Amino acid sequence: MVDPSLKTNWPRRGAWADILVERPADAARPVGVRIIAREGLGVAGLSAPRGGEAALATFVAARYGVDLPAPARAVRGAAQTFVWAGPGQWLFVADRRQGFAEELKQLLPLAAVSDQSDARAALRLTGPNVRDMLAKGCMIDLHARAFPPGAAAMTSIAHIGVCLWRVDELAHASEAVFDILVARSFAGSFWSWAEASAAEFGSSVAFSP
Repeated sequence: MVDPSLKTNWPRRGAWADILVERPADAARPVGVRIIAREGLGVAGLSAPRGGEAALATFVAARYGVDLPAPARAVRGAAQTFVWAGPGQWLFVADRRQGFAEELKQLLPLAAVSDQSDARAALRLTGPNVRDMLAKGCMIDLHARAFPPGAAAMTSIAHIGVCLWRVDELAHASEAVFDILVARSFAGSFWSWAEASAAEFGSSVAFSP
């Protein structure tokens, strides 16, 4: 983890700064995909030691009130999401970076912890054409029957590795809601593909704060 005592004069920039830009022509077309850039998240990888999954699950249940997700699932706590990332591995996604380092310290005795907050870019996608857009580059079936709320996948979109899950707390919404994590270094490439894919359906993208 990053030593908090280290100081830098570099200003912190969001992963999507200068990448998510609305085009003037978008206003003339119906909105097919709505975008929320999820900045300021805390993201970490958790890897339980062999035979240590039960102890980690007990701690997570007591501290966050959720069970660690089963394979290909994500679960949501009060302000955190846990996403299955492989046998004995999970992604821990906190809504805010503030206090995240302290949370990770609590987990260290139970799991190997890798803080990935500055290495990931996150988006929330919804809208009437969101599945059509994602289907242009995603090889898994995102139909509601195959990928219901709470489903998760470590997959690729347009040959870019992503972590993708349906947001279960918004299951009442009439449109599917997907959260996506992509390596920050691929944020520009991912967005170039996503914008072009949405445009193929004659729809535009809109941004929410």
